[in-house]
Amino acid sequence: MSTLTPKVKNTSTSPEKTNIKIEDDRTGMNKETLKRAFLDHLFYIQGVDRSKASLRDYYMALSYTVRDRLLHRFLKTIETYKKEEVKIVSYFSAEFLMGRHLGNNLVNLGIYDTMKDIMTEMKIDFEDIIEQEPDPGLGNGGLGRLAACFLDSLASLAMPAIGYGIRYEFGIFHQTIQDGWQVEIPDNWLRFENPWEIARPDDAVEIKLGGHTEHTHDENGNPKTFWVADSTILAVPYDTPVPGYDTNTVNPLRLWKAEASENFNFEAFNAGQYDRAVQEKMDAETISKVLYPNDNTPAGRKLRLEQQYFFVSASLQDLIRIHLRNHNNLDHFADKVAVQLNDTHPAVAVAELMRLLMDKHNYQWEKAWEITTKALAYTNHTLMPEALERWPVSIFGELLPRHLEIIYELNHRFLEDQRTYFPGDDDLITNISLIEEREEKLIRMANLACLGSHAINGVAALHTELLKQDTLKHFAKLWPEKFFNKTNGVTPRRWILLSNPKLSALVTEKIGDGWLKNLDEMRKLEKFADDAAFRKQWREIKQQNKQSLADYLLKYRNIKIDPNTMFDVQVKRIHEYKRQHLMVLEIINLYNRIKENPNADYVPRTFLFGGKAAPGYFMAKLIIKLINAVADVVNNDPDVRGRLNVVFMPNFNVSLGQRVYPAADLSEQISTAGKEASGTGNMKFAMNGALTIGTLDGANIEIREEAHPENFFLFGLTAHEVYDRKAQGYSPSEYYHNNGSLKAVIDRISSGHFSHGNGELFGPIVEQLMNDDPYMLMADYQAYVDCQDAVSEAYRDQENWTRMSILNSARMGKFSSDRTIAEYCSEIWNVKPVDIKIAEYNPNGANN
Repeated sequence: MSTLTPKVKNTSTSPEKTNIKIEDDRTGMNKETLKRAFLDHLFYIQGVDRSKASLRDYYMALSYTVRDRLLHRFLKTIETYKKEEVKIVSYFSAEFLMGRHLGNNLVNLGIYDTMKDIMTEMKIDFEDIIEQEPDPGLGNGGLGRLAACFLDSLASLAMPAIGYGIRYEFGIFHQTIQDGWQVEIPDNWLRFENPWEIARPDDAVEIKLGGHTEHTHDENGNPKTFWVADSTILAVPYDTPVPGYDTNTVNPLRLWKAEASENFNFEAFNAGQYDRAVQEKMDAETISKVLYPNDNTPAGRKLRLEQQYFFVSASLQDLIRIHLRNHNNLDHFADKVAVQLNDTHPAVAVAELMRLLMDKHNYQWEKAWEITTKALAYTNHTLMPEALERWPVSIFGELLPRHLEIIYELNHRFLEDQRTYFPGDDDLITNISLIEEREEKLIRMANLACLGSHAINGVAALHTELLKQDTLKHFAKLWPEKFFNKTNGVTPRRWILLSNPKLSALVTEKIGDGWLKNLDEMRKLEKFADDAAFRKQWREIKQQNKQSLADYLLKYRNIKIDPNTMFDVQVKRIHEYKRQHLMVLEIINLYNRIKENPNADYVPRTFLFGGKAAPGYFMAKLIIKLINAVADVVNNDPDVRGRLNVVFMPNFNVSLGQRVYPAADLSEQISTAGKEASGTGNMKFAMNGALTIGTLDGANIEIREEAHPENFFLFGLTAHEVYDRKAQGYSPSEYYHNNGSLKAVIDRISSGHFSHGNGELFGPIVEQLMNDDPYMLMADYQAYVDCQDAVSEAYRDQENWTRMSILNSARMGKFSSDRTIAEYCSEIWNVKPVDIKIAEYNPNGANN
């Protein structure tokens, strides 16, 4: 079986078996039909013939060819859900970092190799076509990438699901590096037509903002509230089909675009007020304009809240409309819909669902609350209090006056109940309140999500325990039965099969292809770890992947790296707690060693960094500058050339990740223990055979347990030790004064050695490390250096290193998102798979 071709059902009968002419078999999967479809789309959709076609034309024609083959399954999937009245998972997320669709869809349809062969025969560079697709930057990192993996697994497990989010016109910014600094450029990923989405203007819904409320009574004397809004905008849905692997299921990802209810004020235009004539349109479209506007200003914070409410309200209205197509009322809404809140961004769903049930569908408070709490569940993704969203009451009330009333009423009822059960426990009441009482009152969105959900889950075993012990401990005290752990996972289809085809072919050759639907089957590789011939094959594939990354970076990024060095990689969002600068300290330490003893034997390393810093996050941007400043010195010093190379890869995204993870030798997972919720890059690296150097943080703990401790490079304080060290009075400067190596590293930075003699440039980093060091770099430095020395020694023994690499890959079955989703389905959502039956192609009538 070809490496990238699953055993997916062909929904169209072969012409050879039915005597149907090839041109009639419109969505067939055989080679001749696919080639004809590609050429037809090139001519009839793109309007060019091969002599005039650009790579962009080829990409569009190929994408429409693939989309045609998705749509039959897509429409049948939706029809089946409606007909069988199944319970549907609705995944609410402000981010969906899907990655490029073309390659993934080719894989899941089972025609990747066929299409690649067709392009080769036509003398078209298949890789260049893939590179034409923009990487939709509709996410900032792990949160959005996780959501994408979950949609893939839901479809691959044949689970009925809809993903709901925002169709940002500009995604996460395009990152460039100028003079070592991050510079943000707008990511206009929609500047060309997007062939994967389908606009559904008939399903648009109205979203209200601002205004005031009016209170009255209905004909039965029950209280009734009307929201009189200042403005109304339209939410227009765009559907992207998300196919499963080896299944007929194709679920929708529905993203909402904001539009004005009236695009053009003709009266203002005739009066010569040309700007005002289109002002409403511009104001409305701002809501879905850009992913995560900078919230350093009141206007930015207001826009973020508008975005969150916009997609939550649109999605809930959509779900209610779908439900009412088959039911007379919403009494059993929660029996047919499971809404998962991916972090606190969609937490306003608690108040919005209550509003819709009471104000629009005439439910009394108690029944509305029963439906709401039964329908909603909440995933927490952070342990850091500053990352738990809080909205100023002033901003919230200005935008959502009705919701503020509901939240205050919720809070009153909630606190009164708890005072009854816990009389005199003022600390509990203070901490569980939905309102943080300070000079400027704040609404605690995590508290709102906890109160309004029937299930609360963390995303790694340690993370969940720390939620219960610290971050959400008061809610865990009230409702221990609400708390679940759902350790994250990633899809092996994109992150092994598509990203690492050579390794996938070797694995399938040895153990069959069952691992693609059940990653636990990778355990069968363990018996080959002591097979010298297999280790040689494994090592050769790793080297080919390193060469492939080197070729790619040279061709597309003009970055030169040596594939014969160890690839030591850290790629993730730039943040102080992720400690990219700890890795920089070790690089400077190695640099100092080589300068002191140039003739010593060192393991040659290429340190690869990638990731984006939030535009308003000064320290993260300064860390990027430090990485590039160190690279400028180290890479140009003749004493270290060939032994140390430091590279920052700009604009790290899903597509680059697909090349980096298979090429990595060492995966850096070095966050301060107790700070990382889970991590998913750590899983992608290990699945592709990289060994991990890391702390006992997030999912690292479980990865180490699965791989076994001897195959994991562990260093650093534990989460409890971090807490104790700080409680005892942590003094980072003591480490500086008592550790000659560390002192030399800090002094090298302070001297201006990496900043053309400017000792002030990196002063904020040095000052924080010396005086505060909230993320414990100074305390963990020596343990990290010693562990890196152990890595170098281990790497010298390539036979044993390869054995460790094989065992890491073989033991990562737990970290498939299929396992994670199966647990959500059985323990939180109570949904079951639905078989999508596709009839064979009938050229004389509709398919059944």
